[in-house]
Amino acid sequence: MLVNSFLWAERMNQTTTHSSEKILAAATKIAQAHGYGGLNVRNLATDVGIKAASLYHHFPSKADLAAAVARRYWEDAASTLNELSKETSDPVESLRKYPDVTFRKSLENSNRMCLASFMNAEYDALPDIVKKEVQTFADVNIEWLRKALIAAKIVGAKEAKRRASAIFAAVVGAQLVARGRSDLGMFDMLIDSYRASGLLPN
Repeated sequence: MLVNSFLWAERMNQTTTHSSEKILAAATKIAQAHGYGGLNVRNLATDVGIKAASLYHHFPSKADLAAAVARRYWEDAASTLNELSKETSDPVESLRKYPDVTFRKSLENSNRMCLASFMNAEYDALPDIVKKEVQTFADVNIEWLRKALIAAKIVGAKEAKRRASAIFAAVVGAQLVARGRSDLGMFDMLIDSYRASGLLPN
């Protein structure tokens, strides 16, 4: 009986996890296309194939859902950047690949935008728990860039955070301009200009 109870609990846990993952995946797509304001819980529940009440079982409020989406987003970004550092031993090469590995991929996916960038545009309307996760996305990117710049000996430790912040802001801006024109080539052109100007390594 105890074994059966354990198996049942294990199955229930797997079902709950699977449902949460489906909800997060669907919510991320919506947030990337429409931001926090476009995240409608009832529509999301319909997309996932569950009742709105069931969705609230996983995420008690829209703010909780958006915070979970933003948290997953920066966690995935941190993982991607760590993998980039591991597979590319040369920090200069890592910096060259940074715009493509992070922001270009969103544009390649149906002209979507980085979720954190979209949410930053609605910053005043965001609940505090969502703001915190959105800010963490920027912090993760800037810290990775700071370390890469120092490792590449492009700037010293004192200058690294300022340069990292400038690179992050410039790449986010390039994505925003390219999305507004539905033009991936525009993103590439702007990134090339950053390389030519010395902001990013050539």
